[in-house]
Amino acid sequence: MLPILPTRRQFLGTAAAGAALAADMTVLDCLKSPALADELKRSDKRLILLWLAGGATFTHAMIRLVAVLLIACPCALGLATPTAIVVGMGKGANQGILFKNSAALELAHRLDLVILDKTGTITTGKPTLTDLLLSNQLSADDEQPKIQNLKSKIRAEGPLWENPKSKILGLVASAERRSEHPLGQAVVQAALAEGLPLAEPATFEAITGQGVAASVDGHEVLLGNLALMQERQIELDGLLEAGLRLQDEAKTTMWAAIDGRAEAVIGIADTIKEGSAEGVAALQRLGLQVMMITGDNRATARAIAAEVGLAPSAGAADGPVLAEVRPGDKAAQVARLQQEGLTVAMVGDGINDAPALAQADVGIAIGTGTDIAIEAAGITLISGDLRGVARAIRLSQATMRTIKQNLFWAFAYNVLLIPIAAGALAFFFPGWPVYLRELHPAAAAFAMAFSSITVVGNSLRLQQMKMGE
Repeated sequence: MLPILPTRRQFLGTAAAGAALAADMTVLDCLKSPALADELKRSDKRLILLWLAGGATFTHAMIRLVAVLLIACPCALGLATPTAIVVGMGKGANQGILFKNSAALELAHRLDLVILDKTGTITTGKPTLTDLLLSNQLSADDEQPKIQNLKSKIRAEGPLWENPKSKILGLVASAERRSEHPLGQAVVQAALAEGLPLAEPATFEAITGQGVAASVDGHEVLLGNLALMQERQIELDGLLEAGLRLQDEAKTTMWAAIDGRAEAVIGIADTIKEGSAEGVAALQRLGLQVMMITGDNRATARAIAAEVGLAPSAGAADGPVLAEVRPGDKAAQVARLQQEGLTVAMVGDGINDAPALAQADVGIAIGTGTDIAIEAAGITLISGDLRGVARAIRLSQATMRTIKQNLFWAFAYNVLLIPIAAGALAFFFPGWPVYLRELHPAAAAFAMAFSSITVVGNSLRLQQMKMGE
């Protein structure tokens, strides 16, 4: 048997080969177990003495002994779990769901709560600047100008750098040049699309969870959320109301202050991924609580949550949205929910999601995200489709159901046939034909093999599982 193992390892891409390898390893483990060998020896002696005491010949007792040994072989019990797990993981790989280990596959069926990161998970992670509103242009006609028309608006007001909008956009984009945050990159891309020249900031500070501060062309530029403006004691005046209106439209808002004075509010929108709403609905149909976690303000977070079907009544006690959560606090939020007795899954794609993915009972990474997130997670969705989360959980449920079926039949087989192999029917039904009263060793060998084949075959049924609804 030992020379066969390396050959089978070459074909682990198929469920049958994986099941065969699991069988080999199970038999090897049985052969290497001194405790099992000692117990079999003691059982053999007791069985022979029992039959001799009942008046049977030594040959008859040995035949019964061989039949019992064949039936009692624990191969089916040993195969029950590993074959189902191997086939389940292979089925997941075929569907673009990679399980790093069997623990992730086994835990997923016990989940109570799934937390979804917003940027890059629910949304595409490619935000676009849609609104640029200046403090001195807040009129009824210009309350919500769109970036799609920004080019014509800027050039209608005068040459580049001779009108306020182009100057503000150029300054804030220059400040964001060193930022790696998707929102900052959206501002930079908008300025480049308008053909604005960007300056290199003399100083730059990334303020975690709030925004950036930089010195550009002799101006002190501050760009960030409401918390940053309040912390720096920047008076927003009419820009506050304008920003709140943008938040109600599910847009992320950032306020820009130049030299200590609020000059503009910027609206940035991130498109909802195709399949996000369906993915959330599928998780809810599985009876799971679903929450969204984000660093965005509450109004924007609630608006986006509503778009994907996270109603206020859904989720845990906090509601379906955890908003204004700083990147370093996501893991703490997961831990807090675990302390409430919930089994939690975290779904994310970014570097700042990695600690939360590691903290969660089951971490699920979007395959289109960062390598560190994939490394921290136990499950990876190659396609990045949020509907894959529900598929992974259904596959876990089906795998665990198969394991229970395998264990039931393996135990039932031993409980039923060991007494028959020992000749129990001969005591209760002495008038029956001998082939019914006493199980022949050849029939016992067939029954032993058939039990293992049944377990492997039941596990292979997972290959026929339909992963859709």
